[in-house]
Order: sequence, then structure tokens, then C-alpha cells
Amino acid sequence: MLVSLIGIVALFIVIVIAHAGPERTTRETKKATKAPDATASPRADRAAPPDGVKLPPADGSNFDYQINEPYDPPSGVEIVSRDREAPPAPGLYNICYVNAFQAQPDAQDDWDPDLLLRDADGEVVMDEDWGEALLDIGTADKRRRIADTVGDWIDGCAEAGYQGVEPDNYDSYTRSRDLLTEDDAMAFIALLADRAHAAHLAIGQKNTLELASHREELGLDFAVAEECGEQSPPECDDYAEAFPAVIMIEYKDSGLRTACAGRERPDSAANVAIVRRDLDVSAPDGDGYVRETCD
Repeated sequence: MLVSLIGIVALFIVIVIAHAGPERTTRETKKATKAPDATASPRADRAAPPDGVKLPPADGSNFDYQINEPYDPPSGVEIVSRDREAPPAPGLYNICYVNAFQAQPDAQDDWDPDLLLRDADGEVVMDEDWGEALLDIGTADKRRRIADTVGDWIDGCAEAGYQGVEPDNYDSYTRSRDLLTEDDAMAFIALLADRAHAAHLAIGQKNTLELASHREELGLDFAVAEECGEQSPPECDDYAEAFPAVIMIEYKDSGLRTACAGRERPDSAANVAIVRRDLDVSAPDGDGYVRETCD
């Protein structure tokens, strides 16, 4: 009788465990609780940019990165990226740089205090390398409010004559001390993609290769990849496979050589434009100015 009872109890435990399924990790549990609040979900109608949106001609074209200070592009340049407050370069494909996920060092006070990401002690979470406060994209309401402001900047880029937009710091969640997630970042950039396409601008994914597989569902048209040749292993080919056009920016000679070597391989995608710049992205009259290309 006792043996039969033990057998029944054991069978009951097996059934319960099988029904419960595998245990979730802490990260999986956190992402699951955030999912209902996220707005980014697969949508087939975002797989290609709408009519009126033109991609960068990144097919070996000559590119210049001028996000710090605009200047006359060197001869042969076809694509230029400039800060949103600078005018586009006449006759070229212009990409408008906007700091979408963090506050510029001199603009932190321009944001409502509750839109700055804060830790448990109420202290603003900073990107220490650049002295920039992270914006709090952790709820749908805050994402909407931040997107309203950034969206106005995007509209301004279109009105000025830009053809594309480059929202920076997509990867801010990696510096958020686990207060933000990938889902938050994707939900927010989907809002920006809608706004860019409504203004007939192409929108680029800045870095963040780990989220490249979501680029179609989020409506991202091209990539701007910094230092893909300096990663171990290099990531340049991965970007070229994931996006129809890729702007590659290197800050070291070794990275430039790696990126350029990848372009020369017979099986390499031809959808890239590559440049080396100095880290401060100086103008030609600056002491530290560096600009080199593969050619």
C-alpha cells in the first residue's frame, strides 16, 4: 500500500514539473514583464521604406563624417553626415545626426526632469564617457513624449533638405545599469522610424549589431557602424549582410584596413561606404584632423 502511494505521489510531481516547463532566467523574466508595455512587434509592412524615401548610395561611395563641425566636403565626396543644427551640403546625399537616446551635455536641462533616467537614489544615470544623461525610454508614455521632441528634430532635418537621419545612442540600454532593456530601445526607435518615414527620410541604425536582425520589423533602412573593423571578430561583414546600405566609420588605421579589406573580397557585399576620422571629428583646420578612405 505504501509503495503504491509513493508511486502515485511521484507521478503527480512529474506531471506538475512537465506542465510548469523550464525555469526562466532572471533576464527572461524581466523582459517578459516589460513586453506588454513595448510597442515594437514584427510588422511585415515595415520591411521596406515607403515611397519617397531614398537610401544612401553606399556602393563604394566617398563618405565624410562631419557631425562636430561642417566644412566644404573634400572632392569626390557623395555622402555627408552632419549635426541637425548644421545645413546640409548642397548636391550631396545628407544624413542628419540627432542624439535621440541621450541628452547633449549642454542640453540636459532642456528635458523634463522625469524624462531623465534615474537610479534608485534619484540620481541621473550618465554615459560617463561623453558626459551625457540617458533618457528614460522605459515606459510607453515616456517614449511617446521623448519621441515628440526628437520627432520635431527629424521634421526639421527634412525641412532643411536632408535625405536621411542617424539617431545616435540606440545602445543606451547597455549603459543603463539594467534599468532599460532591448525591448525599450526597439520600441522607441520604431516610433522614430515612423516619424522619419512620414517626413520621407531614410533612418539608420547606429551600431548595436545585436539588434540588427530586427531592422525590417522596426523600419530601419541602413546602418551607421562605428569601429566595426576594430571588433573581435570584425563585424563589418555582418552589417553588410543585414542592411541594404552601410556607412562604416573607423577611428584607427587598423580598423580602416580591416574594413577596406573586407570590401575587396570577391564575396563581399558592395553596399558600403568607408571612412576613417579622428575621434573628435575635427574640421580640416583642426590640429587633430584625420580623414582617410580605402582608395
